[in-house]
Amino acid sequence: MTVKQMESQFEGEWILIGEPQTTDKLEVVEGTVLHHSKDRDEVYRRAVALKPKRSAILFTGHMPANTAIVL
Repeated sequence: MTVKQMESQFEGEWILIGEPQTTDKLEVVEGTVLHHSKDRDEVYRRAVALKPKRSAILFTGHMPANTAIVL
């Protein structure tokens, strides 16, 4: 499934993506949806339970102004 498809199907949700395909800049282009939820912690718990070899987590909503993102 492409990221555009994920964004339209799971709007405003966190998505756990298995075997993500990325660009040279490591931007996720497509992959397999392993889990999705509006609750970020639920997606992280599922990632720990599934232990995928390669994965990415994507948020399809809008971040509020003045939001800090820590990697």
